[in-house]
Amino acid sequence: MEEMVVVGDRIITPTKQANEQVYTGTEITRSGMDLPGIKAKTSVYEAIDLLPGVQVESVDPLGLAVEQKNTRVRGVRGFLGSMTVEGVPNWGGNPMGPREYIYDTENFESIAVYKGAIPAALGTGVGARGGAVELRPRWPEKERGLDVDASMGSNAYTRIFSRVDSGSLWGTDTALSVSASQTNADKWKGPGDLGPRTNANFMVSQPYRGDDVIRLWVNHNEVEQDLYRALTYPETQNLHDNYRKDFNETRTGIRAQDINFYKNNTADHANTDLLAVIPYTFNDMFKATIKPYYSNEDAEIYQGVTSQGGSVQKRIRDIERFGVLSQVDMQYEPVRLAVGHLFESVDMVINTEMYNPVTGAFSGHGIRTVNDGNGYVNSPFASVAGSMGAFDWQAGIKYFRYDEPASKGYTSTAPTYVLTEAPDLARDEKTYDIWLPTLGVSYRISDMFQPYASYGRSHIRPYSYVPIINLYNQNRTRFIAAGVTLADMFEGYDIETSDNFELGLRISQARFDITPTLFYSQHKNLLTTVYDPRVRLNYQQNVGEATGYGFEVATNFYLTEALTLFVNPTFMKLTYDNDLTFQGSTMATEGNQIVDTPEWTVKAGFIWKYHDFEIIPSVRYLGERYGDAEHREQVDDYLVVDLSLNYINRQVSWADAMKVSLNFYNFFDKEYVSVVNASDDTRAGSASYFVGAPFTAVFSVGVEF
Repeated sequence: MEEMVVVGDRIITPTKQANEQVYTGTEITRSGMDLPGIKAKTSVYEAIDLLPGVQVESVDPLGLAVEQKNTRVRGVRGFLGSMTVEGVPNWGGNPMGPREYIYDTENFESIAVYKGAIPAALGTGVGARGGAVELRPRWPEKERGLDVDASMGSNAYTRIFSRVDSGSLWGTDTALSVSASQTNADKWKGPGDLGPRTNANFMVSQPYRGDDVIRLWVNHNEVEQDLYRALTYPETQNLHDNYRKDFNETRTGIRAQDINFYKNNTADHANTDLLAVIPYTFNDMFKATIKPYYSNEDAEIYQGVTSQGGSVQKRIRDIERFGVLSQVDMQYEPVRLAVGHLFESVDMVINTEMYNPVTGAFSGHGIRTVNDGNGYVNSPFASVAGSMGAFDWQAGIKYFRYDEPASKGYTSTAPTYVLTEAPDLARDEKTYDIWLPTLGVSYRISDMFQPYASYGRSHIRPYSYVPIINLYNQNRTRFIAAGVTLADMFEGYDIETSDNFELGLRISQARFDITPTLFYSQHKNLLTTVYDPRVRLNYQQNVGEATGYGFEVATNFYLTEALTLFVNPTFMKLTYDNDLTFQGSTMATEGNQIVDTPEWTVKAGFIWKYHDFEIIPSVRYLGERYGDAEHREQVDDYLVVDLSLNYINRQVSWADAMKVSLNFYNFFDKEYVSVVNASDDTRAGSASYFVGAPFTAVFSVGVEF
């Protein structure tokens, strides 16, 4: 009843945390992660795109475009969500949110997604308003093994992945795994590359006391890539002629044009993550687990901007996080209790520098701030779960507190650009906190029917600091004259919250699995543009509200032993509760669908198996949406067809298994707008648009020993 099965292979299953009783999430298995093909190997979001209620849009077909994809979970932007490995948070700033591109997904056993109520024990870091993704590692195998996978395809795409599992070593059951990959590709339009992307992963499992196993995870990822150029809305209205418009291949010597030179729009990212899982079982009733972790991010992103008559802005991210997630589980049949705490220390340095787009010469500091110490996350939690006959229940509570450090701001002027402290750019330390309750119930009517309901409050700490600091710096004289400091502007920043309600029914029979779900949400303190008459300027504050509701259905129909049909539709309404203002005027937004949120999305296809062959055609439909809050910039709906052809032989004489795959993306070469780069309150003329990639083919060969 609790699993969707496709010819013996679990693709999607309901999921929960180990200490819970009610299934409030959905899990993509390794078989399910294989369905999207090669693009899901380097992008977690592409791996979960099959799920209803999840919207993933990218400018690149191969899962390689770092931070040039959009994800929404029930209408809420994915960067407002959380991502964890074994419950340990992964996040960064500028933009806030998960770094979903830093893993090889071959190193995960499954991926769990929580779209409504977020389990209290999950370490969501700075928030999970856009849902929570938990990556569940494929820890070292008990048997020795070697996996090798090589791929090549359109746009000079190449990828080689290899993983070695040691099996038990040294008579102590110590097991290791080591994996590495190298990926390269040309951009599908314009000059430049999407690589190299290099990933290395190391894991250790060490049994030490009964069933307790100490585990260590180390992951390092580096990627260099040139960016894709966005289109304006008028350019999307003549999509065919502008479809391959991109950055310039050569410099012209003109500042206003050379901001569009492709080497002035490039990015380098390096991420290193370490975590350990250390359990200790006291007895049948008590178990403690400690998960210390460390994360480092070093990124430099160059982008051409129009300020100063044309400049190249270099965004610098130097982020170091370390912390510990601790938990004690207590078993008092029929009740399970869990209490724990997440502590994290964050040293986040985010600054900008400006360069001449023609000569490359340094031309000033855009943002220069220095924090007075680290920021700190403290988040204790508790949960209780149990059963009474066919009735399952659970409840949880989490307290989130973020202590943001004070900071100093600096200015500089030509020609020396010596940094000078500016008191009006200083900000005092500040504390943000919130209580986050959850509740879930389910009832087993029969083996075929199980209704369930859940509630959960989710949040995200304040974000989008760089835009407001940039605005202040660019209009500093005006703000000073009005007696407004940067700290005054940040007084309007607060925690965004969402109250999420869900009602569903799991129906399971020999010929089908159907899980319809109704959901409702209330969103408060949304970051929204307001007009300040003191300076006659607009900037963002946490004052917006929105309401969401809809339904989604996850279905599998087992038509024959060899043929399975899956259809996953979603209907979503997420609308503004009030009109917004801009430059003192009222914008007619009340009741409008939130920017970049279609009412309808559908993912569907079938899996046909014949002996060792497998054919998987699928479609992705995204309904009409808008690029601005007043619905003046309409983006057409689209339907894209993908096709996967697989040959899987598990009786190869020289190996355990061999798999040959051919993936075709956008099979009919549909031209469409994919990514809408906009905030929820964007006005007409401010959004930028990226087109979806054309027909792309990738050939892969994988061998298991």
